[in-house]
Amino acid sequence: MIIPAIDLIDGTVVRLYQGRYDNSTQYDFSPLGLRNQYAQAGADWLHIVDLSGAKDATKRQLTLLTELMTASPLHIQVGGGVRSEQDLIDLLDAGAGRVVIGSLAIRQRELVQGWVRKYGGEQIVLALDVAINDKGEKTLPSHGWIEQSDITLEQVLDGYIAAGAKHVLCTDISKDGTLSGSNVTLYKELASKYPQIHWQASGGIGKLDDIRALIGSGVAGVILGRSLLEGKFSLEEAIACWQNG
Repeated sequence: MIIPAIDLIDGTVVRLYQGRYDNSTQYDFSPLGLRNQYAQAGADWLHIVDLSGAKDATKRQLTLLTELMTASPLHIQVGGGVRSEQDLIDLLDAGAGRVVIGSLAIRQRELVQGWVRKYGGEQIVLALDVAINDKGEKTLPSHGWIEQSDITLEQVLDGYIAAGAKHVLCTDISKDGTLSGSNVTLYKELASKYPQIHWQASGGIGKLDDIRALIGSGVAGVILGRSLLEGKFSLEEAIACWQNG
């Protein structure tokens, strides 16, 4: 499916370039209005990222997130700054259909694997976003992509699959916010190697042909952010493209 995204810093809709807080673009959209617009366009799910909370736990936007999820016409998956089980519970109680966990899923694998077992694989999305190094290894930076690591995607994934994980959102960080096309080869490789996972592709979509390129790649969903905010195509066009090619 096509999943539109809303990234938020201090209540403002933004997009980062390659995950960099010092290279962001602000948009004059109301988060609530944008949610409703995407619902009217035919989306089933909405992806929301609390970038303030991801960077600083004291700046979590729980009030705004709760407003966006209350009586929402869309199913919502939300992440950014989930650092404790209480954070997970707060978001589920606020109406999240799925909670996205990124840095913590890399740094404290046994803890988050326990949550997957406890709450179920349908309610948690692992954000395992990759920086591909000179050796071709898929390393996993953490803390909102701020801190580099030597941990690879494969090292992390096996334990989560054993715990019952079902959803993984994977971004090639070098593609994020660039509108330069998605890393189709990456997703084909991952979907072939781990067919039990519902992969969500994110980063780089700039035109409808980029969506077409992902058809048949094995991904279950495509996250769209900047391309929709900047009117590269409409959400209706994206959904039709994904369904009809």
